[in-house]
Amino acid sequence: MRVAIVGIGNSKFGRRTDVNVAELAFESIKQAMDDAGVDKKDIGNVVVGSAGGWYEEALPAVIINEYAGFNSVGTMRVEAACASGSAAVKAAYNSIVSGETDIAMAVGVEKMTEVDTLTSVELIGRAGSYTWEFENYGMTFPAYYALYAVAHMNRYGTTEEDLARVAVKAHHYGSMNPLAQFQKEITVEKVLSSQVVAWPLKLYDACPLTDGSAAVVLASEEAAKKLTDTPVWIKGIGYSSDSANLSKRPDFVGLSATVEAAKRAYAAAKITPEQVDVATCHDCFTIAEIMAYEDLGFCKKGEGARLIRDGETMQGGRIPVNLDGGLKAKGHPIGATGVSMMVEITKQLRQEAGSRQAAIKKGIGLVHNVGGTGHYCYVTVLSRD
Repeated sequence: MRVAIVGIGNSKFGRRTDVNVAELAFESIKQAMDDAGVDKKDIGNVVVGSAGGWYEEALPAVIINEYAGFNSVGTMRVEAACASGSAAVKAAYNSIVSGETDIAMAVGVEKMTEVDTLTSVELIGRAGSYTWEFENYGMTFPAYYALYAVAHMNRYGTTEEDLARVAVKAHHYGSMNPLAQFQKEITVEKVLSSQVVAWPLKLYDACPLTDGSAAVVLASEEAAKKLTDTPVWIKGIGYSSDSANLSKRPDFVGLSATVEAAKRAYAAAKITPEQVDVATCHDCFTIAEIMAYEDLGFCKKGEGARLIRDGETMQGGRIPVNLDGGLKAKGHPIGATGVSMMVEITKQLRQEAGSRQAAIKKGIGLVHNVGGTGHYCYVTVLSRD
């Protein structure tokens, strides 16, 4: 059975002290329902993606659905760390493919600024291998990705300037996105002179702590054709996982979970990486985007830095990546990120991205969403065909 995205919504990302988690989720839920032209009674399942731990509600799915006015709806909360949003989309997709319902919704939400920065750093750090890495060695996520950066620099000659170019690109497109947390352009020099967080990663190499939500309405083929003239089809979903313990991984120059998830997604969609018009990649740190170029097959291993140097991942380049600002500038509300990526690629494929619009030639977009340090990975191929 074919499944399409027929409605999208995305809240403003940033520090959202003006709303609680249910109100924040409802911002995107209402947009998505209005965009799809559906009523609450039409939706059979609502899946909420949220890592949780930062905000007041321990059972967010029920609270969010109640606030949104969904009565007796099938619901659950799913967690796959920073890939929770993509996991929510997959669960909603499954509910349609299985025949449970014709219309489902995936909602991603996180409210990360309700705790102080040090507490948040600890909560995220615990998402690694808690006993071995966090408790014994005090690893935090900047330190994890610093390991990847150093390994990539040593093996392939990637430089601090290359990492800075990723940040500059992100902020450039963030400045064009009214929903982004950071809307000011920066320079390579500004990135290089910013505070070192975990060498070689600096302040501007890291994504921010963010509050935000996103939602997508999914529909079966029959329902989609009744609802919209511009369905965006889920052409293939690939997923994989890896050890939580980095000492068990063979190297630190890429994520094997991404490589495997991408292979599965391309096979399901019956496409090759060369056919992708536009992508969102998981750029929690600048090195993560460079590794993603390689792991997704947009270039050979070790050539990721060349893509950013040559402008190949800019608007007008061979494979535009993160034209919404990415996690780096749009923001990274953990549970919302994967769903927000779906929103962006849907906009791109519907030619609704305005000044950020990529050239759509083959009608294919890609969403790459990583959880943890490569613990989880979801790669989703979307298509107008």
